[in-house]
Amino acid sequence: MINKERLSYDELVALLGVPFSVEDARARWASLVEEARNGRTVMITRERWQWAGLVPVSKVGGVWSGLPLVPVSTARSKLGDLVRQVADPYGEPVLLGRHRSPVAGLVSAHVLLGRAAPSEHPAADALLVGGHTIALSHDPVEGLVLAVARDQNGAEVSAGAGRNSREALRALAEPPPWSQPGWPAAGMADIAGADGSE
Repeated sequence: MINKERLSYDELVALLGVPFSVEDARARWASLVEEARNGRTVMITRERWQWAGLVPVSKVGGVWSGLPLVPVSTARSKLGDLVRQVADPYGEPVLLGRHRSPVAGLVSAHVLLGRAAPSEHPAADALLVGGHTIALSHDPVEGLVLAVARDQNGAEVSAGAGRNSREALRALAEPPPWSQPGWPAAGMADIAGADGSE
């Protein structure tokens, strides 16, 4: 089991470079968040085997409405806890925000490995074939294009964001497990501030 995990981390290093420790990431936090906002993914590691990716919001797939939104300044001081949270096998991504708007995300390292190879059937196509609709809109504040997929009853099943419509559609994913009823997320939102603001 340990060897298999080690191979996964070696693959991530080959794809994304050597990870930052939590302490090093805290020291460069403002610049790392800005790099993620501009499209770069960096790895952060805690206690050697807990790895998370600091990613652009376009790489945080799924429905965002159930995800915690942690202010960027709060995330810096609680970075070790956040990395442990998303690295957990049952963990969910965390959105990092400024003024209640997502600017970056923290995701499990294994999610990034799963996305390393392009899918033969993009999620947007699969959603459309499955009878869903996809609406695109522009957020002028963040300068992002948002894609929202809804089922036949109008319920949101997936969302994605990017700098243009292509990135937003690529970020769409089939509904992740944490969007399903009963997904174990107890205590996940406790890290976020009460109002989610900075």
